[in-house]
Amino acid sequence: MDELSALVGGFAVALTWYNVALMILGITLGVVIGVLPGLGGANGVAILLPLTFSMEPTSAIIMLTSIYWGALFGGAITAILFNIPGEPWSVATTFDGHPMAQRGRADEALVAAFTSSFVGAIFAVALITFLAPVVAKFALRFGPAEFFAVQFLTFASFIGMGRGSPAKTLASMCLGFALACVGLDGVTGSLRMTFGHEELLNGFKFLVAVIGLFGIGEILTSMEDGLKFSGADAKLKMDAVIRTWRQLPKMFFTFLRSCIVGCWMGITPGGATPASFMGYGLAKRFSKNGNNFGKGELEGVVAPETAAHAAGTSALLPMLTLGIPGSPTAAVLLGGLLIWGLQPGPLLFVEQKDFVWGLIASMYLGNVVGLIMVLTCVPLFAAILRVPFSIIAPVIVVICAIGAYTVNNAMFDVWMMLVFGVMGYLFTKLGYPLPPLVLALVLGDQAESSFRQAMLVSQGDVTVFWSNWLSGSIMTLGVILAFWPLVSGLMARFGKSGRTAPAA
Repeated sequence: MDELSALVGGFAVALTWYNVALMILGITLGVVIGVLPGLGGANGVAILLPLTFSMEPTSAIIMLTSIYWGALFGGAITAILFNIPGEPWSVATTFDGHPMAQRGRADEALVAAFTSSFVGAIFAVALITFLAPVVAKFALRFGPAEFFAVQFLTFASFIGMGRGSPAKTLASMCLGFALACVGLDGVTGSLRMTFGHEELLNGFKFLVAVIGLFGIGEILTSMEDGLKFSGADAKLKMDAVIRTWRQLPKMFFTFLRSCIVGCWMGITPGGATPASFMGYGLAKRFSKNGNNFGKGELEGVVAPETAAHAAGTSALLPMLTLGIPGSPTAAVLLGGLLIWGLQPGPLLFVEQKDFVWGLIASMYLGNVVGLIMVLTCVPLFAAILRVPFSIIAPVIVVICAIGAYTVNNAMFDVWMMLVFGVMGYLFTKLGYPLPPLVLALVLGDQAESSFRQAMLVSQGDVTVFWSNWLSGSIMTLGVILAFWPLVSGLMARFGKSGRTAPAA
C-alpha cells in the first residue's frame, strides 16, 4: 500500500502541464528516432541529452524516458512496412510483420505490434513499481564489497550472456575501463594518462563519448550502407484496430511468457534484442500455428514486441535501485542522472522520493500516450522515410556536434566526439560490441572506488568479497558467468571428441 500511495504522489508530479508537454514532445522525437534506421533509443537519448541541462531533473528524465518509449514503438513501423529494422530488437518483428504487410494486413500487424509493446512495457513498469522499493531497501545494507560484487556481476553478465565473441566483449570492456581511468585519481589525486593535456584533467566526458560512439558511429555506418527506403503504405482504421484487439486475448499465454522472458533479460542484463528472439522462438515452439511462423502469423509479431519492450523497460530497475544500468539506454540515463547531481541507488528512494515516483508514474503515462500517438499517426511517421537520407544524415551530425559542444562550450569536445565516432564505426565494422565499452565508461570509476575501499577496509585481503553470504554469492555467480564461455567451449569440445572416438 505504501507503493500505491507513493505512486499517486508521483502522478501528481508527472501530470503537470509542463511535464505532459515534455512527455508528448519526447515521444514524438522518440518515434522519429525509432523510425530512422541507424539511430535507436540509446543514440537518441544521448544526442538529445544536452537539451535537458537547463531543466529540473524530474522534467528532464521524463522527457528522456519518453524518447525511449517512442523509439521502442517506432522501430516496429519500419520493420513491418519496409522490412528494415528501425531498432536491433525489431529484427524478429520483420519475420512475420513484413509478410503480413505484403499480404495487405499491415494494419493488423501494426496494431498487434503497438499493443504488444504497450502490454510488455506496462507489465515491466508494474514490476518496477512493486519490486524497486524492496530491492532499494535491501540494497541499503550494501557496503563497498557488496557494491563491487554487483558491479562485477554486471560486467561478467555481458561476457557470459553476450551474443558475440567473449574475447571481443572483454576487449571492448577493457578499453572502456582504460578510458574511465583518464584524469585525476579520485583517491590519491594523482594524474593518470593525461599526457600533458589540460583538457583531460577531468577525464573523457561521458556524454561526448556516447554521442560520438552511437550518433556519429551509426551515421557513418548508415552512409556506407547507402540506405534507400521503399515499402508499403498503411492507414489504421478503427475497424482494423477492433478486429485485431479481438484476436489478442487468445494469445494470453504468449503475452505472459514473453513478458516474463523480457523482464528477466532486462534485469540480468541480457538486453532487448536477445529477449525478442527468445520470445519469438518460444512462441514458435509452443504455438499451435508454429509451422506458419515466418509466413505472416500474428502471434509472430506479438511475441518479439512484447518481450523486447518488457526487457527495455525492466532494464531501468537495476539502474534506479543499484545504480547498475541494464541496457545501453539505461547507461545513458545513468550518465544523465550523474550530470544532474543525482546518485542512482538505494538512497535515491529515500532522498529523492518525488523524483523516483514521478519517473515511475511517467512510465505509465508515457506508454499510454505513446500507444495513442502511434495508432493515430502511423502514416505521418512512415512518411519520414520518404526524406532522402542524404538530408537526414547531415542534420543529425550537426545536432550531435551542438550537443557535444554544449557540455563544456569547448571545440575540444567536438573533436573528441568525432574521434569516438570513428571508433564506434570501426567497432561496428570489426564486430566489437559498444554496450560493454559504454558500461565500463559509466561504471568504471564507481567499480574502482568500491574495489579500493573494500581493499582498504580488509587491508588488501581479497577474501573480503566472500566474507558474507550476500557478496560471496554474487561474486561466485559473477565468476561463473565470466568463465562460462570458456567452460561451455571446453565441454562442447570434449563432448564432440567423445562422440567421434572409435569404439574399443
